[in-house]
Amino acid sequence: MDQITFSEAEYQNKKRKTRREIFLERMDTLIPWKQLEKKVARYYPQGQTGRPPYPLPTMLRVHCMQLFYNLSDPAMEDALYEIESMRHFAGLKLDRLPDETTILKFRHFLERHGLGKVLFKEVNKHLEKNGLMLREGSIVDATIISAPSSTKNESGQRDRVVGPPEMHQTRKGKQYYFGMKMHIGVDDTLGLIHSIDTTAANVHDIVPAGNLLHGDEQRVFGDAGYLGIQKRDEHRDRQNVSWFIAKRPGSRKKLDARKLKAEKLKASARAKVEHPFRYIKEVFGYNKVRYRGLAKNSNRLHLLAAFSNLLMGEKYLLA
Repeated sequence: MDQITFSEAEYQNKKRKTRREIFLERMDTLIPWKQLEKKVARYYPQGQTGRPPYPLPTMLRVHCMQLFYNLSDPAMEDALYEIESMRHFAGLKLDRLPDETTILKFRHFLERHGLGKVLFKEVNKHLEKNGLMLREGSIVDATIISAPSSTKNESGQRDRVVGPPEMHQTRKGKQYYFGMKMHIGVDDTLGLIHSIDTTAANVHDIVPAGNLLHGDEQRVFGDAGYLGIQKRDEHRDRQNVSWFIAKRPGSRKKLDARKLKAEKLKASARAKVEHPFRYIKEVFGYNKVRYRGLAKNSNRLHLLAAFSNLLMGEKYLLA
């Protein structure tokens, strides 16, 4: 049996749990680790030559913590050295911790094989087995995720923004934004994400909407940005779908009391689509892109969506 360190001894005997420990315990209970490890294991190096790799369960847990707290690779390495609760979550000891290069390589490994989307689908299968992924209705929406930009050039013109490739400038209201868009489709009962697409920020919400519907919907909700969606070619075969798309603010002023009440009911149903965005941007802190291209951000967003679904379905899963 390995001798425990002073840090581990103090950790075991402390009087209260920190918020970090409580959150990590929640995620440890909610995430279906065995199913996720099985999906990754077929691609993971076996270590038959060279230095043996860290165990897959350990690296997967380290990567998840990196996403929980939106940490860079060096910051994740520092956290493992400094914080016993994070080492405990990953099953690591101070005598052998992965460095930032190992953490980086594991992230690149997940990106190279597109495993973010694979793990997102596996989590949704887990939720579906527990009766949480309902398919009768969908809500579609999009949010802008900002990217670092600069207009401090010779001309100062916005069309010469210096920033990452695949990111773009757009205008919303009277405000300019630079970055990407995350488009999601959620079920209209619990608000769990079932579909994701990512584009540059200047792509209209309605364009990727066809990728957000799974095909079994009887009803679809959307804000005024989706007006006319049912007339597009990709939706002409959806004859049995009822489209509940909000009217523009200017049009609502002319509605009578009955139609205005109907608009309020649409807005009430549509509100569920905002909850996943809150988890991704506020709980997991991903309100600004970390990578230069859409593919890397998309891989990360699929995993954050999976974690958000687990947190939103927590009370049903534990019941």
